[in-house]
Amino acid sequence: MRAEDQFHLGLVAEDFEATLAELSAAFGYEWCAEIGGPLPLTLPTGNAVVDISCVYSRTLPRLEIIRSVPGTLWEPVAGGGVHHIGYWSDDVAADAAELTGQGFVTEATRAGSGGAPFAFLRGPSGLLVELVDRLARPGLEKYWGHGGVDA
Repeated sequence: MRAEDQFHLGLVAEDFEATLAELSAAFGYEWCAEIGGPLPLTLPTGNAVVDISCVYSRTLPRLEIIRSVPGTLWEPVAGGGVHHIGYWSDDVAADAAELTGQGFVTEATRAGSGGAPFAFLRGPSGLLVELVDRLARPGLEKYWGHGGVDA
């Protein structure tokens, strides 16, 4: 993994629409259409399905705004801070193992069936990193290139 593999900052919003409107008004962000649905995951406590909904910015730097899912990993950071940093990965399992060797702890993973693999790992400092299989990039780039929603 390299610094240049970083492709988005993720924020979890308690008030989704207000967050989109605030970022649009203050910084001129434009948004893609909202995407999401039930997502099968492996968590430290076992398998689970979490209904995730998010929107990516068409504007750079790329932001991902996620609707809060109480009682899960996808809850807002106190004070409205960045929830996670997303990186492209050529091998999610190998990169996750490398980070685990550096003291990161796996918080959630998705295997490749039904979508590109990804993993969320929390670093010793508390930083949450999302590794996304680079195979998802063409589909996301196509999605980012389409019209979005106006906040």
